[in-house]
Amino acid sequence: MAAAPLDCDVLVVGGGINGCGIARDLAGRGWRVVLAEQDDLAAHTSSSSTKLIHGGLRYLEYREFSLVRKALQEREVLLKSAPHIMWPLRFVMPHDPAMRPAWLIRLGLFLYDHLARREVLPGSHGVDLRQHPVGAPLQDRFTRGFVYSDGWVDDARLVVLNAIDARAHGAQVFTRTRVSHAQRDAQGWQATLTLADGRRCPVRARALVNAAGPWAESFLRETARPAGQEALATKSLRLVKGSHIVVRRCFEHDHAYIFQNPDKRIIFAIPYERDFTLIGTTDQEIHGDPRGAAIAEDEIAYLCAQASRYFKRAVTPADVVWTYAGVRPLLDDASGDPSAVTRDYLLEPNREGAPLLSVWGGKITTFRKLAEDAATEVGQMLGEARRPWTEGAFLPGGDLRDWIGPARRPDTDFERLVQTLGQRHPWLPGPLARRLARAYGARVGALIGQAHSLAGLGAEVAPGLYEAELRLLQREEWAQDADDVLWRRSKLGLHYTPEERQRVSDWLRSHPHPENDGTDMKVNPCS
Repeated sequence: MAAAPLDCDVLVVGGGINGCGIARDLAGRGWRVVLAEQDDLAAHTSSSSTKLIHGGLRYLEYREFSLVRKALQEREVLLKSAPHIMWPLRFVMPHDPAMRPAWLIRLGLFLYDHLARREVLPGSHGVDLRQHPVGAPLQDRFTRGFVYSDGWVDDARLVVLNAIDARAHGAQVFTRTRVSHAQRDAQGWQATLTLADGRRCPVRARALVNAAGPWAESFLRETARPAGQEALATKSLRLVKGSHIVVRRCFEHDHAYIFQNPDKRIIFAIPYERDFTLIGTTDQEIHGDPRGAAIAEDEIAYLCAQASRYFKRAVTPADVVWTYAGVRPLLDDASGDPSAVTRDYLLEPNREGAPLLSVWGGKITTFRKLAEDAATEVGQMLGEARRPWTEGAFLPGGDLRDWIGPARRPDTDFERLVQTLGQRHPWLPGPLARRLARAYGARVGALIGQAHSLAGLGAEVAPGLYEAELRLLQREEWAQDADDVLWRRSKLGLHYTPEERQRVSDWLRSHPHPENDGTDMKVNPCS
């Protein structure tokens, strides 16, 4: 017997940062939302960023003032919404006179400081690298530098928190579920969701949002294309691969570096996961299916060479302990250089029948504003304008007041959370308490439950990873396999041996969650 269609107001295609952000905003305005992601949440581009909440200092050189201002405005909005997964970060730019003159850098930093209001992040200043600790890891030829502010984000967790909030507002979230068919009719959209096990679920939606990221163009050309009719795609994407390397820690302090390269690009060297340094990124245009994008040997060599131009201790390919690559879906603006392609987004409404909104481009820093604009556009197409709500809202776990009292500053508020967590649960080892606070914020109480000792968290499946956390990730965060847990919901895979990673995989296979089959965990309309 065929399953009855699942009725909703909006079907959102894509479980990356834009799709989950849009689903959250729409659901919070009261619309019935279904989100479908063909793989895991944040499985591709949205877990493969440089992990920065930033205005994009280098975009000033391309005169992208509107984009930079919009991103700068969003930095502190985001930092306040989830201080456990986002925090301020200071950046050091060593001055290389052969790259850009000092006056040009000072001008750029002045604009960066003043294009948007700052309450939390300090402004920029010059620094004597011969005297300051940030100069110690650098070659002696760098004597002068500049320091400025941006922010850091756990990108994959940001996506998951948006999905959790979307579900809390009534959205149904399907992972490992492909929209295999979508067609307009007089009443709206008729779509088919196909789960990994082959089950199919019919969906009727009044509107459809195409937030498929690198697949946004192909979705319109192949899946949402009515038989015998022209494709709905009117824009083209340029798929630009950005690759990163991770090496053992290159420096001891908590600042990050931004390095200027002879090819006029920049790379970052960022403190990462306590014991490591993250170096990236590259810009390589790719063609074909973006699934499975991986770093190439020439990219590893490039990142090592550019970092070695600055650090006293050279970075070599043999130092690399992990790599990752993501494909940025950038709107084709006819720029010859992939580095110069705009990172701004475009929302394209199509009213020739049931409402369709396609999301082109974008960057993680502006996801909330993009989602707000998208939800407003969908409301206009549906003839049901509803007020925005996310600018002052917390993401799940971000409201720390029950733990620390009134909020003060996002960075110091998190440290107060860690202190309070230790006081309430003195049996938690300090490093574990900090990691759990970082991952779950105010939600950490749901993980600990009634436990009064480590034994109360269940068996220790791998160092510092207990059964209680794995069950929470299955129950509340759509985690199904080891990659979901070790590389997206956390970065514990970087700290574990192959044998420890295998133990996590074995546990998940032997303890499947009864409701975690790729559909929304609260409602399963598929058969």
